[in-house]
Amino acid sequence: QVRLVESGGGLVQAGGSLRLSCAASGTNFKLFDMGWYRQAPGKQRELVASISTEHSTNYAGSAKGRFTISRDNVRRRLYLQMDSLEPEDTAVYYCTQMGTTYWGQGTQVTVSS
Repeated sequence: QVRLVESGGGLVQAGGSLRLSCAASGTNFKLFDMGWYRQAPGKQRELVASISTEHSTNYAGSAKGRFTISRDNVRRRLYLQMDSLEPEDTAVYYCTQMGTTYWGQGTQVTVSS
């Protein structure tokens, strides 16, 4: 049974940083592209960043230059380093195994102005 568990969210002031983690179990993690999505209140869930099995990365425009996605295939973990956070980044952040129906439960990120 595939399980994805996010952690690392919290409350931070604008300009601050957070590092999100996603621990994967029950899956051959290294064989799948992985992604971070977020959903703000009243908005649709949107892709923030993704990383392929070969570690090539893709970012939404709002994340470029501020967020860094990475993965550790040995530990089966996905990371999202978020710097220069803005109030507009406030959302629930989810990790997902791309192309599958597997999602974590989400972790709340709140950025105060």
